[in-house]
Amino acid sequence: MFLENTPHPGSGWIEVICGSMFSGKTEELIRRLNRARIAKQRVEIFKPTVDVRYSEEEIVSHNQNVIACTVIESSANLLLLADQVDVVGIDEAQFFDDGIVDVCNQLANRGVRIVIAGLDMDSNGNPFGPMPLLMATAEYVTKVHAICARTGRLAHYSHRLMNGGPQVFLGESDHYEAVSRDVFVQLQAQSKDEKHGLDPR
Repeated sequence: MFLENTPHPGSGWIEVICGSMFSGKTEELIRRLNRARIAKQRVEIFKPTVDVRYSEEEIVSHNQNVIACTVIESSANLLLLADQVDVVGIDEAQFFDDGIVDVCNQLANRGVRIVIAGLDMDSNGNPFGPMPLLMATAEYVTKVHAICARTGRLAHYSHRLMNGGPQVFLGESDHYEAVSRDVFVQLQAQSKDEKHGLDPR
């Protein structure tokens, strides 16, 4: 269980919340930001322009919890918009440019608490965007897990239900499912067999 630090003047840090789809990343992000607001801290929240699945002006979890945010196109916008705040929340970090790492460090060095959530791996099981560097530079990393849609065990892979396509492909349960390691390995092998025209049986 993550326990928030008590901020004091000049102290800043980075918290990364990561995991697969349907693991509760955004839910945890919203929980922490709401607690910061209850503590009377000045909070600003951001998400990338590419994420318009539920709302263009809000961050919405899969459980339909909602928090208002500012949509930005580039990580550089954060330095302009996150002025005079105590806490900055960022969702869907994997969709930002690599500059997000330097921006988060600059803000943390100024004394700002950064709470940032994102997918740590893409649907092929590869590190996603700037997430590895964010996790490396963060003071706190929380990895949350989904439940495997096929076995009921813990899941930390996001399996795309259709083969191929770009790395960035927005979708929900109609396009993705969370799966455990053994299921993911089986599905990857099956996909390779199908590409080579082999009978997966």
